[in-house]
Amino acid sequence: MAGTRALLRQCPLLLPQDRHGTAYEGFVTAQGRNFHIRILLPMDLQLKNARVECSWRLKRILHSYRHILKQRLHSCPDLVSFMVELKTVLEIALKNTQDLHIPRPPEYYSCLVRDLEILGWNRVAYVDTGLTTVKLKAEDSCARQHLITLKLNAKYPTEPPDCLVDFPVPFAVSWMPQNSLIDIYNQFLAALESLKEFWDALDEIDGKTWVLEPENPTRSATSRRIAIGNNVSVNIEVDPRHPNMLPECYFLGADHEVNPLRTKLNNNMHLWDPEISLLQNLRELLGIDFPSRAVLEKSDFAKDCGICYAYRLEGSAPDHVCDDPRCGQPFHQACLYEPLTLKSSTKKL
Repeated sequence: MAGTRALLRQCPLLLPQDRHGTAYEGFVTAQGRNFHIRILLPMDLQLKNARVECSWRLKRILHSYRHILKQRLHSCPDLVSFMVELKTVLEIALKNTQDLHIPRPPEYYSCLVRDLEILGWNRVAYVDTGLTTVKLKAEDSCARQHLITLKLNAKYPTEPPDCLVDFPVPFAVSWMPQNSLIDIYNQFLAALESLKEFWDALDEIDGKTWVLEPENPTRSATSRRIAIGNNVSVNIEVDPRHPNMLPECYFLGADHEVNPLRTKLNNNMHLWDPEISLLQNLRELLGIDFPSRAVLEKSDFAKDCGICYAYRLEGSAPDHVCDDPRCGQPFHQACLYEPLTLKSSTKKL
């Protein structure tokens, strides 16, 4: 209920279409203009598997921002947060679309080219033909590659460019009219180093365990679903600002398998040591060794759904397991819900 109220405050013209909260339709407003949109969520309400439908006009405006919105779907914790991000991206897109029709003065081009030369062309990954979009590349202290996309308006350098990054936290640029691209680049490098421990922790998990979801995590993704055993896993949500602290943990699997793990975590929580890695802490608190990529294949512990006979359904792995110790068959929540809905409808008829 609180989530619905928050959504109405952000998007008063976007209304729920069913009592389950899986379909929303209406309008998103930006710069005084309304754009038709429809959002369909799976039955488990996982935002990363949502489908977004919109008018051809909105689709054309957001065409260059598709990969950013896809990242936001994976990283935002709820629909309200995603709609805030969507409106922000839409504001930027509209402003840049309008800017395309504003002729740039000669000073704009000479200033931009000078700034790029000062920065160094070796740091430039892409420049569009209109010199309105620039992508800069950087390497952090652990040799990870990163990109920052700059959308420049006609008033550059009086006004800063809009900056788009694959970060788990907002990236705000400090800017004055006398600043240049190298100032943004240096702030970008500083932000990369501030997230080093976060990415170190998740890189270790990605490299040494079997991550079931997300299948191809972006740098902005803060959650990992890690395989523990046959149809048993733990979903962790890591705080990017405090990556060495105990993350939120949610166990998935049959009760007789996950209840002992929950008990161990609760009993050993006080032993969490921020001086050692997140993965090592989880091993010690739970008293387990996570399946290793070097030893096991994913098929050794990842079974297909017992209803649709597929492992992935709209990008999601099975997240429910039969509690009967003699069974242990995994299912997608959506697959379980569908026959129950059909059965309920048949009874009413």
